[in-house]
Amino acid sequence: MQDLASRSLLVWTALSVCAMSAVPARAGSFEGRFYAGDGDAAYLELLDTARRMFAPDPQFQNLPMLYTPAWNGFVEGPTWDAWWVQNSYGTTYCALPFLEEPLVTFLQNAQDLWFDHMGDGERAGNHGYVAPDGSLCDAASPDVVHFRQGDGRHAMHDWGMEFTAAGLLMQAELLLIGREADAVDHYLPMLERCANFIETRRDPANNLFLAGPAANLLAPSYAGWRQPDGSFEKAYLAGLSISYIAALDRLVELERLAGRAEQAALYAGRREAAREGLARLTTEEGYFIKSLDPDGTRHGVYGAAKHGYFAAPPNHDAIAFRIVDDAQARRIYEKIVSIPGLRRHGVIIANEPGLDDMYESPDSWLWQHGTWVNGGHWSTCEARMVLGYYRLGAYDDARRSMEHLLGFARQFRMDNPLVDFGSQVYQPKEPINLCYDTFGPAAAQVRGLFEYLYTADALTLAPHIPPGITRLEQRFPIRFGEKRLYLATHGNGPVTAVRVNGKPWTRHTPAATVALPFAELPPVPVIDLALGGAELPAWDAERPERLEAADTVVTAPALVEWTGLSPETEALLTRAKLFHRACAEAGLGDTYEARHARLVWAYAVVLDERRRLHEAGKLPTLPEASQEAADVSYRDTLTKLANGLAQWMDAPAGEDTGPPTALKRLWEASAAAR
Repeated sequence: MQDLASRSLLVWTALSVCAMSAVPARAGSFEGRFYAGDGDAAYLELLDTARRMFAPDPQFQNLPMLYTPAWNGFVEGPTWDAWWVQNSYGTTYCALPFLEEPLVTFLQNAQDLWFDHMGDGERAGNHGYVAPDGSLCDAASPDVVHFRQGDGRHAMHDWGMEFTAAGLLMQAELLLIGREADAVDHYLPMLERCANFIETRRDPANNLFLAGPAANLLAPSYAGWRQPDGSFEKAYLAGLSISYIAALDRLVELERLAGRAEQAALYAGRREAAREGLARLTTEEGYFIKSLDPDGTRHGVYGAAKHGYFAAPPNHDAIAFRIVDDAQARRIYEKIVSIPGLRRHGVIIANEPGLDDMYESPDSWLWQHGTWVNGGHWSTCEARMVLGYYRLGAYDDARRSMEHLLGFARQFRMDNPLVDFGSQVYQPKEPINLCYDTFGPAAAQVRGLFEYLYTADALTLAPHIPPGITRLEQRFPIRFGEKRLYLATHGNGPVTAVRVNGKPWTRHTPAATVALPFAELPPVPVIDLALGGAELPAWDAERPERLEAADTVVTAPALVEWTGLSPETEALLTRAKLFHRACAEAGLGDTYEARHARLVWAYAVVLDERRRLHEAGKLPTLPEASQEAADVSYRDTLTKLANGLAQWMDAPAGEDTGPPTALKRLWEASAAAR
């Protein structure tokens, strides 16, 4: 099979196939850039649109728009110049299986802001706070770290306990997917420090974890245990137990991947003890309360005279991360459905009704119910809720979530949080809005279809295909180490047969899951799943190569007009094209550096495609200020991507801050060739 590097010589792309042309070809079928299939064409189009948001796209705001050269990685948003744990959680977890270079490096560089600054008992962060060893943070940038939640009365806040668990989970998941030994060796000691830090809060009497004000993920909505004098002490936080158990699931597998059986057993024991403790935070109806005071007071028992609200995050997270079995997951979901107001606009809010146990009175706009952490909508949470919908087959709920997101996306208003219970943007005075959080529900639409459960030696698929879809083809790869998996389903219902590259695959359970041991998979597995007894189509031996080529090769326009770009940026675009071509010829086309160069050119072509769609009247009309800001955002993204590539490639070769020597030489040669 022709290798990916040589095929990427043909990459110079006009992504016109991914935009306005992705419409139903006929009733009951859909042919899009990323998805194709039969049955419910409208649902297939929603899936395709969701995936489009993670690649250069001339119509929708997309993930590359959040790139910053400042740390060669992602930033939370144009008005949020740092990288947050709680805000990135849902988006990152859901997108990790299908993110490819250079986006994986961009994400890792953003998460490195947490790990480079992590608490060591000596390093001082903002306001002089010195976090304990192993503590992660609320948010960080190269010169800033907030070890405590930065909003509200930070002096009384606890360390980022649940932030640390979520950061541990995201990084461990990234490593399990990538399977790079050097990366595992580098990060594993830091992840162990994170886990050991959380262990300092375990109460051995009940295997629950004590956390003080603002130590929860959706901080500072949690205040802890109110004392008679009005101060707050630590209480047992359900979200911390749930996030920590999910993190330990992945840490155990990472230890196994590294061949550290003793450490794997240690963390597995801690996980089982934490599971035992979590039962104490469960109601008779099967859902989780928010917290338990040491004196026995329960917070988050829906309908109680005091603290009688339903806390959504610990409950949808327990479903999404499989902390609970299917029966309990169903009971939690039924409780969510039964509560009026929890999903007023088709998306979940943080709590219903309003909180009566914050350390601030809910009188001001920010703290009132429905605005911020007290019953506002957070897309990072919605992402995990959507994963829960797919797990439980609540496909109409998942559809409504994506349709709600598109109402904002079409207006270039991908803001977070969403106020008025999820119906309005937080920053309406900005001409357009963009936040990393807001990509979460779209990412969950993609991950939710198969879940992608990674372990040390295998990837397990748990198919959740909406019943109206009778054929589904994913035209993009799923990462598993260096292997790239393509999936298709035929029919609908339980899994009845599986084929990998044309050969029968017996590692599947009746109706439920498909196990894919890493060692047994070919480099490019094409996995066909027969559902409900459907017949699989005749095998086409050229299909793996054709899918790989379709992912990287499209047609370039005869002329690209660089309207509005500086001469310096135009010069970098040409250099990026030459550099990528040289990398491909040298067998280095799959390196981060080559893929960054490819993305630069792909974004240039999308900018040109957007211009042509404007001229043809095929884009929605925005208010004048918003239209100008939207167009500028494309040019700014292209400029940042080009400058970031040059900044990285011009760094000294062979050091942590620069490219490998071989790539450095190709970059220098591209300047002469130009």
